[in-house]
Formats: sequence, structure tokens, C-alpha cells
Amino acid sequence: MSNLDMSEAIKMLANEKNISVDALLQVLADALVLAYKRRPGAADEVEVSVDPQTMEFSFTAYDVDEDGNWVNPRDDTPKREEMGRIAAQTFRQVMSQKIREAERDRKFEEYANREGDIVTGIIQQADDRYTLLDLGRVESLLPKAEQVPFERPTPGDRVKAYIVEVRKTAKGPQIVVSRTHPGLIKRLFELEVPEIADGIVEIKACAREPGHRTKIAVWSNDHNVDPVGACVGARGGRVRMVVNELRGEKIDIVPFSEDLADFVAKALSPAKVKDVIISDDGTQADVIVPDHQLSLAIGKEGQNARLAARLTGVRIDIRGETQPVDGLDDEGDYEEGEWVQNADTGAMEWHAADGTVLTQDQWNEQAASAGSEVADAADAAPAEDEAAPAAESSEESPAEATEVAEEGGDDGDA
Repeated sequence: MSNLDMSEAIKMLANEKNISVDALLQVLADALVLAYKRRPGAADEVEVSVDPQTMEFSFTAYDVDEDGNWVNPRDDTPKREEMGRIAAQTFRQVMSQKIREAERDRKFEEYANREGDIVTGIIQQADDRYTLLDLGRVESLLPKAEQVPFERPTPGDRVKAYIVEVRKTAKGPQIVVSRTHPGLIKRLFELEVPEIADGIVEIKACAREPGHRTKIAVWSNDHNVDPVGACVGARGGRVRMVVNELRGEKIDIVPFSEDLADFVAKALSPAKVKDVIISDDGTQADVIVPDHQLSLAIGKEGQNARLAARLTGVRIDIRGETQPVDGLDDEGDYEEGEWVQNADTGAMEWHAADGTVLTQDQWNEQAASAGSEVADAADAAPAEDEAAPAAESSEESPAEATEVAEEGGDDGDA
């Protein structure tokens, strides 16, 4: 093969493997080094240089002294027929291996800087541990923990995912993607809303319960642009595209406010808030809502209040207008906590701030016991405090609030 033909072959191979000519020439030089060392009487070390114009090879041989230094450089370029059959076979093996390594490095570099980006892939296979997405030249891994609950990956479906990590392995880059990451919401809106891609509208905060509901807070850098309207689009067209990609997950879009009290009130949308009291350290918000809005503010199983707290970064306590400020009763430890649905039984459980867990029945027993004690005290001394029974009947337990929230859950999904 002439030098001209070899130069053309190198360029064709570089285009086929989608790597640069310089990288391929370096692979060629490394292969020639290993092939040279198979020669009888080869020097301790050798350096091979390739002229990209003429495709001429030059071998500079070195001896190695006691300190490991390369000394006594000399030209030791062999004739082509001197390389021998074994050296040629070694050259082919090393060349193939180096090309594969160069391809893996190129793929890794292509995706290494794309963490936090969104990709579209085709589902290849799915099992109980993970799902494989074909991104074209590489495959990505969608672990079970990064999949939306109740989603059923079907081979052949095209989905969008968020790159959370790119790992370098011996078999090439391993790309880990997610369908539950809040960053997926932001990237999807960037694709659908030009104002976000241009930086006019910003997504300041995002709180998500994958597969159920998401709240985002948006802000406009141009007073002439309505951030909520830009994200919703004409007749809801823009947000509908995001909802469709998320398989029907509901999305609440609220305007961001630098006033924390105002932001908390807007975050509890669609409920109407009457008053918000922020604590001195800015970590607690006491929210007062009309009684008929209480279930809507809490949301189904407390979801609306929970997402609003994550969105604003403060702890939110919600009560109705007629509910006493002191809350339930003297058992303050049980006021700080939340009702959580048991994943195995489906029953509601009270998880107190001190780590105590009570079932619905246990909570009702304690509430009934506390109520009977109050009633006995009222019977014993009716003249001392005639308003006690009335005050007791006006109070609402967290269990009752949860039941109200479940009944009004459809309103919270608006």
C-alpha cells in the first residue's frame, strides 16, 4: 500500500469510527511501539512518530540507565519486511484494541459534560432492577429507584430522561438517567417555553412527588411578561405537552415572590389564604385559611401542604379561622408530625416529631380518652368554666383533618 493510499485509509477509518485523525495516528504510533518490541534485539524503549502528510514512520530507540532515564537516542527505523508476521499480527490486535478504547473515550467525553441535560431514548428492555434506554450510539441505565411509581416501561416506547451521572467503566461510559428528578421538570419546560430557554422567565423552585403532583415557582425578569401565562401557554398548550410527557402528572404553576409570607400563600394555591404569620427565624409559617378552604389547603393526604413546604423551604402549619391557636390539647408532642399512609396496609399512621408512630385506632383511643377526661372535669366543675365543652367541640384532631382532606382531595387536584 502506498503512503497516499494509507493516508486515505486512515481518514476513512477515522470517519467510520467517528474519531479524529490525530487520535487515530496516535493509536497507530502506540501499536507500532508494541510491534517493534516484538523484534529480536529490540531496544529497551522506543518512540514512534508519524508524519501525517507523508505517512512516514520514524523509530527513535533509547537505552534505559540505572535511574530509569532514557539515554543514547538513535534512529532504529526498521524496514517493513523486518517487522515480521508476529509483529504484524500484534499490530492488528493492538490497533483494534486502541481503536475501541478511543471510541469509548470519545463517547465518555461526549456525555461527561451533559450531566443535568435531558436525553430522548427508546426503551430496550426492562426488569425488576433497571430499564435500558437506547440513546443511539450508547445505552443508558434507568434504575428502579429513578423510575416513576406505577409507570410500566414498554420496550419500543420513546421517553425523555434526565442525566444524573456519567461513569467511566472498562466497557465504556455508563450513563445513569432519571424520570423522577426535579431537574426533568425544568428541562421539559425549557423545551416547551421559549421564554425559559431565553432566560426571560426563570424556574426559581420546584417540588415534586413523581407520578402524582408537581409545584413550580416561576419568576419573570421582564415586567411585560407574565411568567405563569408563559408556562401555561395558549389554552394550556405548553404545560399540556409537559404533562403528557410525564404520563398525566399534575403540575401547579405559581408566581415566585421575594416576600416569604406572600410566597407561602401563593404556594398553597388553589386554596385561598387569609393570613400568613412567619416566625422570627424564617423557618416556620402559621397559615390561617377560611374553614371551608381547610381541606383544599391541606390537599389529599396532605399533599398540597407538603409540596408547598418543600417549594418554599419553610415548615407550614395550617388551621381554620375558628380553630384555636393553641391547637388540639396539651399533648404538644403529637401536634408536630404528619399523617402518612402505610405502604403495606394502606392505613393512615401518625408520625410524630419525636419518632412516635400511632395507628389511626390508637390515635382515636387517645383522643377519646382525652375527651372523656375533659368531660369529667367539666361535669365536676360546670360553674368554673362553662365554655370548656364548647371549646372542646370546636377543636379538630389531625385525624379528622386528614379525613376532611381525603374527602376534599378532588378539590386539591385542581
